[in-house]
Amino acid sequence: MYLDENVRAELGKRFSVLTKKVKMIFFTQELECQYCRETRAILTELSETSDKLELEVKNFITDKSDAEKYSVDKIPATVLLDENGIDYGIKFYGIPSGYEFASLLEDIVMLGTGVSGLSQEVENQVKAVDQDVHMQVFVTPTCPYCPQAVLTAHKFAFVNPKFKSDMIEATEFPHLSNKYNVRGVPRTIINENVFIEGAAPEQMVFDKVKEAINSL
Repeated sequence: MYLDENVRAELGKRFSVLTKKVKMIFFTQELECQYCRETRAILTELSETSDKLELEVKNFITDKSDAEKYSVDKIPATVLLDENGIDYGIKFYGIPSGYEFASLLEDIVMLGTGVSGLSQEVENQVKAVDQDVHMQVFVTPTCPYCPQAVLTAHKFAFVNPKFKSDMIEATEFPHLSNKYNVRGVPRTIINENVFIEGAAPEQMVFDKVKEAINSL
């Protein structure tokens, strides 16, 4: 068991603020995937802490049409939807353990309450973006600064459908870490061409988004 009784009780209290259901779609293929079994176990236990949480498990190989629908191209992958099945482009690639468990909890509260948590000024700026933006935030479970970077990217995706934001666990996807020259975490890649090191403030992250858009 990953979540003991005390943690489950705390999570139950935390999720009492949810006014809407949140659906977690988990893509797995346990024979080929190092952390798929553990990730599934964590998500299963998490889904048992609130009647507002629902978990659906998909096979990455045999449920190929679903993987394509949600643009899932690697596993383990967790996609978050609201109760209406809306996909905000919020994804976790890799096990959401350690500090990244906190990111998952914050995302669930965001979708389940409808509140982004962004400052009004930054939210308005994000909503005004009319071009596609892809944010990839590389993390490790032991990095205390990583959740802030992940949450900022996921908040941007929540308020504007033009954004797609992925958490990527750096050690599980070494080929991507090498491709994007990840030497420390968090490292955020925006549209392949702009990078941010560390957990930057929301406004600074948005300024980097504008830089990425303007460099197209």
